[in-house]
Amino acid sequence: MPDPAPVMVTGEMADPAAAAYDPWAAVVQRIDDAAALVGLNPDIHRMLRVPKRVLQVSVPVRMDDGHVEVFSGWRIHHDTTRGPAKGGIRFHPLTGAAEVAALAADMTLKTAVVDIPFGGGKGGVRCDPRLLSEGELERLTRRYTFEIASLLGPDSDVPAPDVNTDERVMAWVLDTIDMLHGRSLPGTVTGKPLSVGGMKLHSGATASGVVRCVRAVFAALGMDLVRARVVVQGFGKVGGPLAFLLWSAGMRVVAVADIGGAVHNPGGLDIGLLSDHVAATGSVSGFDGGAAIAAGDLWSVESELVVPAALEGAIDAADAAKLSAKVVVEAANGPTTPDADAVFDERGVTVVPDILANAGGVTASYFEWAQSRQGFAWDEDLVATRLGNTMDTAFEAVWARAQTLRVSMRRAAGALAVQRVADAIAARGLFP
Repeated sequence: MPDPAPVMVTGEMADPAAAAYDPWAAVVQRIDDAAALVGLNPDIHRMLRVPKRVLQVSVPVRMDDGHVEVFSGWRIHHDTTRGPAKGGIRFHPLTGAAEVAALAADMTLKTAVVDIPFGGGKGGVRCDPRLLSEGELERLTRRYTFEIASLLGPDSDVPAPDVNTDERVMAWVLDTIDMLHGRSLPGTVTGKPLSVGGMKLHSGATASGVVRCVRAVFAALGMDLVRARVVVQGFGKVGGPLAFLLWSAGMRVVAVADIGGAVHNPGGLDIGLLSDHVAATGSVSGFDGGAAIAAGDLWSVESELVVPAALEGAIDAADAAKLSAKVVVEAANGPTTPDADAVFDERGVTVVPDILANAGGVTASYFEWAQSRQGFAWDEDLVATRLGNTMDTAFEAVWARAQTLRVSMRRAAGALAVQRVADAIAARGLFP
């Protein structure tokens, strides 16, 4: 196949991280591989190698001191054949078009793997929210929402929280859309506060889904979960709850890293005390329940399981070569580069890919979207039961496909997802 079609940005708007790692090229490489595995129709294959819609916007914001700062933002749809675009909004200083496009494509595959009626979308603004006041953050959110509002709606594009965004940001997005339309459209946004139609258990759904996959893959491999050693990269809104859930399940979380540093205790970290430390200081750095280690040494810590729960491209080939664990479960989006994947395959490391492992979040978003459309609140038991059933069914389907095709779980998940999207495209036909 030809090189992936570039996602064009120019001048000062170019992605500052693109030189180091091209996330769009990485996701297209995986789509190409899945297409080869399933014998995909070449016409459909070409359609999946290009985003359906790329909207880049300038976001002028009046800062607290009175001057106007202009930020760059994106909302990208990869494919919407199976339903409305679904995907988060992130605020990060390294966000760019290639990253957002890759994450949108990941969402196309992820929603297909868990078989929910959505397509793939993603959004982001290049900014550092840590440097913004609450007022500046609200004005940024509302202006960005206004600029992309033509795409948003319960039947067209349904955003959710992502890196550096939360239910407060989603409430601002929802309110802006409601003001523009002059009516209530709660199904436009998921990850909302409970007070404006959010769903119980939504905030922990990604971590819950990852733990479900950890249990499933350990069982499939005949490994003992209790006392197994775990390394977690990232201690934010996914990594923090996830570490606690793994610790509560009887696993030993022996090392944790975040943007501020990394700590290691071969006997296991007390995650409750670590959580208190992070709440007080903002980082795992300085926690006296473990020894400080260099971030580069995290992957070589002796363990049975590694869970990357930070940003994409975190594990490269060199990292994969020194990993001691035999199982990787990806809580982050796109944390493993294609070169690292090849190393894992050579070394016999089992990887539960992001489009399966962290799909608990988008599954809960689907439930919240359905709840908003119904106007009837789901109880916690119903959410938990349906989330567990969805994740278990998806894991079993991917595991079975991997055994049938004799390929890795990542390749099997990609093949399953691409086939489901292709079936939908074939059923609809090409307009006009």
